Amino acid sequence: MSHFKKFVATILVGVAALISQFAFGQPKVAFLLVAILGGIVALSMVKEMIATLKSGRYGVDILAITAIVATLAVGQYWASLMILIMLTGGDSLEDYASQEASRELRHLLNQAPQQAHRIAGKELQDVTLDQVKIGDRLLVKPQEIVPVDGLVVAGASEVDESSLTGEAKPVAKEHGDEVMSGSVNGAVALQIKVSKLAQDSQYQTIVKLVKESQAKPAHFVRLADRYAVPFTILAYLIGGIAWFVTKDPVRFAQVLVVASPCPLILAAPIALIAGMSRSSRKGMIVKTGTTIEKMATLKTVAFDKTGTITAGTLAVEAVIPEGPFKEEELLALAAGAEESSTHILARSLVQYGKSKVTLHHFEEVKEVVGQGIETNYQGKVLKIGSAAFAGVPKVGTGTAIYLSWGDQSVGRITFKDQIRPEAAATIAKLRSLGTDQVMMITGDQATVAEQIAENAGITTVHANCLPQDKLMILKNVPASERPLMMVGDGVNDAPALAIADVGVAMGARGSSAASESAAAVVLKDDLSCVADGVQVAQETMKIAKQSVLIGLFCCVVLMMIAAFGVIPTLLGAILQEVVDTLSILSALRAKNDR
Repeated sequence: MSHFKKFVATILVGVAALISQFAFGQPKVAFLLVAILGGIVALSMVKEMIATLKSGRYGVDILAITAIVATLAVGQYWASLMILIMLTGGDSLEDYASQEASRELRHLLNQAPQQAHRIAGKELQDVTLDQVKIGDRLLVKPQEIVPVDGLVVAGASEVDESSLTGEAKPVAKEHGDEVMSGSVNGAVALQIKVSKLAQDSQYQTIVKLVKESQAKPAHFVRLADRYAVPFTILAYLIGGIAWFVTKDPVRFAQVLVVASPCPLILAAPIALIAGMSRSSRKGMIVKTGTTIEKMATLKTVAFDKTGTITAGTLAVEAVIPEGPFKEEELLALAAGAEESSTHILARSLVQYGKSKVTLHHFEEVKEVVGQGIETNYQGKVLKIGSAAFAGVPKVGTGTAIYLSWGDQSVGRITFKDQIRPEAAATIAKLRSLGTDQVMMITGDQATVAEQIAENAGITTVHANCLPQDKLMILKNVPASERPLMMVGDGVNDAPALAIADVGVAMGARGSSAASESAAAVVLKDDLSCVADGVQVAQETMKIAKQSVLIGLFCCVVLMMIAAFGVIPTLLGAILQEVVDTLSILSALRAKNDR
């Protein structure tokens, strides 16, 4: 039975008990109803408590169970009912915190390709992936996800592998090149020969890593659990002494009634709900209260590069003319010729060119997919594209398009992945909030990654990393440098987000696989939401601790008074609800911006 159903059942039984005693004058029936309910709830709590202890955590369940049993044993069943309402209501509230803060995010498995187009002679058959065998020839249509790993046997296209490798630039694929499942084909159909079964392909490997990571969550001691043991011992000690001195078991029950751990069960979850709500207003959805607790004490933050520290799109870095053309004329020619192209670099070049010069208009342009653009200018052939296509030597290792006019090299235009304008300020704010270690883990080249990291203020860089490499780096972070947060956006980041203490997905443009694996999702295309989320978490936990300590202090005072027999059990239960109210009002402060 869910916690909410237990809460509803408790309310209904309580109403029935009240009617039995005060409407029909049947106190024994009322006692029996509450006793049966108390027994069922106590047994279910024992089961949950055992599971909690097996997981290595300590909770306040034992104190609540004892309070229920003790009040029933001395016939104070109305006090038992109050405790039961408080317990089941608190559990329901904690469940609500997780469910309300989450959003329906598409599951990684639903994103995996489900079928393939198999070529059988002159026919094209749509088959499920488990029917695909090594050696089969498949057709991958334009803009389709590659279903399995394979080799290109016909066609030439550009494939977007950014969600798998972190590389922002589409990769040209032609005969003999390998393509990975999960990558997205470009504008031209490809025929591939299957080299791996579906379950062994790259995308399914990532799915498997996510499952394994989620099955091994990091150990974490929650706020309520940290206070539970000393508070429980203190309550037993005060109640036991009162019972021993007075020889009256009712005195023990009176102490435990006011000692019921309401602040621990109610104040912390309510503060966390309020903090999660405030975080969502800031642009970050936090899925659980435990994530808020971890974020409040972060020591290390790891970032992916492409789409996270950077915007994930390539922009013009420099126009470098050679020969007869000056910079403005070279840009006008190149951007004008590329205006009809759908290539990602062409779009960036045209946008940049329009902001700088008047573009040259060409009547006829021929595009060779994956290679470049060819046209005529003043009676000579103008080629714009890869160095090989333009027939000129390649310069450096960065991303560039080359131009040749006739047989002469006339220049090149270089591109770079743009760093987010808010990246440096976000890193600086994280450091000011107490994050000691900030690192970048990326599948991109070391030279590019190091330059981006330097501009963002990140000193530790791990480049050329596959998803498996990212996992190993995160696993090797020592306990003294945890909790650890990982921030990423691609499918290749999903396993790392799942295994980190706190995984944060850039959900505005990132993959749903990353969002599903993450403990928190940034809904705005703004990296500063990460630092804002950490700040909100720290302020939320400060208020949660204050609220818990206020409640516990009041409980201790009431326990001391109850030990002298001044507070009857039913009055103690009512006073406990007053303490609840104080704790809740204090906890609700977490919803407000400071």
